[in-house]
Amino acid sequence: MRMDPIKPQEYAERVKKLQNELKASQVDLFIGYSSECESASSRYLTGFWPFFDFVAVIVPSEGNAALVTGGPESRDFAEAFSSVPNIFINPLLVETSAPEWVPKVINLDLKDIITKIHNSPIKKIGIGNWNIFPHTLFKELENLFPDVEFVNADALLLNIQAVKTQAELPYIEEAYKITEEALKAALQSAKPGKKEWEIESAARIKMLEMGAEGTPYPTWVCSGDNTRLSLCRSTNKSIKENELVQLTIGAKYMGYCGNMCRPFVIGKTPVAVRKLMEVALEAVNYALEAIKPGVAASDVFNGYYKILSKYNYEDFTLYGPAHGTGSSEVEGLWLAKNADFIIKAGMLFNIDIWLSDNKNGLRYEDGVLVTEKGIKELTSYRREIIEL
Repeated sequence: MRMDPIKPQEYAERVKKLQNELKASQVDLFIGYSSECESASSRYLTGFWPFFDFVAVIVPSEGNAALVTGGPESRDFAEAFSSVPNIFINPLLVETSAPEWVPKVINLDLKDIITKIHNSPIKKIGIGNWNIFPHTLFKELENLFPDVEFVNADALLLNIQAVKTQAELPYIEEAYKITEEALKAALQSAKPGKKEWEIESAARIKMLEMGAEGTPYPTWVCSGDNTRLSLCRSTNKSIKENELVQLTIGAKYMGYCGNMCRPFVIGKTPVAVRKLMEVALEAVNYALEAIKPGVAASDVFNGYYKILSKYNYEDFTLYGPAHGTGSSEVEGLWLAKNADFIIKAGMLFNIDIWLSDNKNGLRYEDGVLVTEKGIKELTSYRREIIEL
């Protein structure tokens, strides 16, 4: 079952908040980029999630936002699903193997489009999704606006994404609920001889039955030697008794990402694996206590690092104990050594404890919402040493 979509007014309020950030930073215009797998900018600001073609979302410091896509089919798609009335076509945003359109298509360069939604002089343009913004699109902007300063504007968008609104919470909670049920289905399907991909498929089936639109990343199940990899794929390998298996499961629900990870063993847990699990669980439980409003993100990391140091596990991890999440599975706000922010009510984190001794690797991951009084746990099923 799916809830009704987020109301257009919520998107309008997000655009207005971003405009306030633009004004405060003296940025005249924000231009973000979205693709099928990196859809957060356009979906968060307008409700539109592209596929095949790509999309740019343009937000002036004053006036109405606009979407720009690569062809007539995506324009029609955006008109049906986005919350903004201004939708234009620029051929640089068309799919890689672009067709020759039969109907007449009005292509506009970015300067023509920007002129239609922004009448004031432009001195500074903020680029969203800085590290994936297409080179060809950026070169067009540079050629069309030779005297304009271009700056990385990712932080401006994150400033408004970081604290979730009441309108977002039902969708977020449902994404995690579906994820937890999918992980349960994966565990229930696990038997010696079962292929990794078969266990993953049990989770995916459950997600879709519960109304998920897909996954925020390619979920996976890995076992044996492949568990040493922080990122992996489900393979045709059959899982065995007494070996480590890692579940990495996430459901995407109406634009919001759930995520949950559990290691397990069918049979007896090897000694080295059990030790990793014990330390990881100690770190998870620490993070559950440490994450609360008013606490410095770097302080949470320092406490996590002390736990690793106690066991000489400093080199067994890759990053801090939690990260922000929401429209993207990882949405900034890493609780890291050099993080410079204070945790606030309304922030959403995945506690993400990854440990690897280069032979065995495992991850415990759960979603938590920061409240005025502490945290609300969004997933918690079998946060333990799991032996089936």
